[in-house]
Amino acid sequence: MISVKDILSNLGITALSAMQQQACDTFHETGRYVLLSPTGSGKTLAYLLPLCRDIDKDSEALQAVVIVPSRELALQSHDVLTRMKCGVRSLCLYGGRPAMEEHRRLAAVKPQVVFATPGRLNDHLDKENFSTAAIATLVVDEFDKCLEFGFLDEMQAAVTRLPALKRLMLTSATDMESIPQFIRRCAVADRAGVRTVNFLGEAEAREERLEVKTVPAPQKDKLETLARLLSALRGEPAMVFVGYRESVERIRKYLVAEQFAAEAYHGGMEQDRRERALYKFRSGCSNVLVSTDLAARGLDIPEVRHIVHYHLPASEEAFIHRSGRTGRWDAAGNVYIIVGPEEHVPEFIGEAAEWNVDGERINPVSPAWVTLYIGRGKKDKLNKVDILGFLCKKGGLTAKDVGRIDVADRFAYVAIAARKLNLLMKNIAGEKIKGMKTIIQPIKQ
Repeated sequence: MISVKDILSNLGITALSAMQQQACDTFHETGRYVLLSPTGSGKTLAYLLPLCRDIDKDSEALQAVVIVPSRELALQSHDVLTRMKCGVRSLCLYGGRPAMEEHRRLAAVKPQVVFATPGRLNDHLDKENFSTAAIATLVVDEFDKCLEFGFLDEMQAAVTRLPALKRLMLTSATDMESIPQFIRRCAVADRAGVRTVNFLGEAEAREERLEVKTVPAPQKDKLETLARLLSALRGEPAMVFVGYRESVERIRKYLVAEQFAAEAYHGGMEQDRRERALYKFRSGCSNVLVSTDLAARGLDIPEVRHIVHYHLPASEEAFIHRSGRTGRWDAAGNVYIIVGPEEHVPEFIGEAAEWNVDGERINPVSPAWVTLYIGRGKKDKLNKVDILGFLCKKGGLTAKDVGRIDVADRFAYVAIAARKLNLLMKNIAGEKIKGMKTIIQPIKQ
């Protein structure tokens, strides 16, 4: 069995936080378990580590279900488990694609853990697409977000259809009255009552790591002030939060016209475009992500140094969750609130220093990486090792010139050092990857 030390090494982590360690130590003490901890504190790893210890890796049976509020969190959690390299097979189940395709994947992969959105999980249960006989553990991740999305009835329906359930775990960034109500309705053997591990007080420590500043905008339209602010950040990764989907597209269009490497992210986008935007931002191929509050919860992007509130947050909770995208784990972060001439900083934000950027020249900094699209993927038997080998042997790159590689079923994204792109494209012109002809081209804005 792989050790915790090796798992952390695979994830690039030196040690567990106090919250994660206590979660691991107490996971098996009771059948009903609640983990309360701030956004971005590492709750995913806190439940995955003890969960993996429970999985019989020699069995082909599905043994654990993790309910998540969004497809993005499903994919992200699946990615964490994959990078742990602990020998547990997993699969994501979510809407926006044919359920029949997932059914085929369930039969082929034989996952021991699934990460599922509530509606799609019930759909598979209705169709009996997998056996529930060995599902002993249910985790509801981001329970508060699931409630916010209106998934309570669907979650309760799913729980009643897992007859072998022995352990229920809820994670939440908010302490809610509905948590004990939900747990009491779940038929789980209650050996030692409900155990709650509460680290919400850690939010205060995080706030101390965040530097909050107001940025005055001389005009009601804040676009130019935003561009000057981003220029002052010298290309360091920044997330820009706005209140409306239409605003996301308008702001991104303006920033791209000003030569910023900016991506959009909101619920009205097609799934593949959202996933591409997240890939480019996570991999460093873009350094600005303009988003609605959809990205304020569940997304783990440790490299984010700066949060910009383009539109004022509607509530203290929105401010906390938006700002929680930076200062994750023990990192420091910066939060900027752009304030128009007719706006006032909400009282819940508290004291904040003012930073005037009117004198800053608009001067975008290009990312060090660009995204390469490869028109082959997992279903073509192509993997990360194949891609890296091809780029180094045929393309003349070194491992340091290749960044994050994401391989989907029918395509792959690769981060390439921008300074080497022209050389690479010249070297691989007409070349086949793993004996296959395919499209290989950089993705433009």
